[in-house]
Amino acid sequence: MISYLKGIVAGIQNLGSNRVILTLEVNSMGYDLQVPQRLAKQLTTTGELVQIFTHYQIREEVPLLYGFASPAERDLFRHLLTVSGVGAALAIALLDTLEVPDLVQAIITGNTQILIQAPGVGKKIAERICLELKAKLIEWRKSAGFFVATEGPAANILEEVQMTLFALGYTAHEVSNALHVVSEDIGLPKDAYVEDWIRQAIAHLSSEQVSH
Repeated sequence: MISYLKGIVAGIQNLGSNRVILTLEVNSMGYDLQVPQRLAKQLTTTGELVQIFTHYQIREEVPLLYGFASPAERDLFRHLLTVSGVGAALAIALLDTLEVPDLVQAIITGNTQILIQAPGVGKKIAERICLELKAKLIEWRKSAGFFVATEGPAANILEEVQMTLFALGYTAHEVSNALHVVSEDIGLPKDAYVEDWIRQAIAHLSSEQVSH
């Protein structure tokens, strides 16, 4: 119904419980959109002209607008809503926890361990998301115009590496990015020792923190 809105950021409200409302002024009208926190952090300047891609939903006879940074993020949100037991809050939590390529990669590879890092997402829901969306997303990612890297630790050691890094306090996004860098830029073999993956990932993450 409404594909996108282009207007001026009039205000951002953080209502708690992962609910962030962006008020966008378009042609002298104010639209309230629920957006991921990741997007809200990018829109810190009131008066900034932005384009927000939207999803319109009616819940209990109340019309709701959700806003996203890109068509791909909006479309992935819609895919997540088709999974039984996944509502808007869980879908946004997943999008806030992982960037679109990382989230698609996790679903396609059945990486439930990284999905359950999102607030409110339990193991059963994570398994259902992977089961119901894997085939759809393999096709969708081609039409969406991006390709997801498959590099990283071998499946039999991936969970142990991730669990160790999560226990050290790193976020799902940080862990996913670090493992990709260690594989792509450093060239660590998929079947290298668990300890080698962990050591290289921590080295990368530590260097990132220092640079920031």
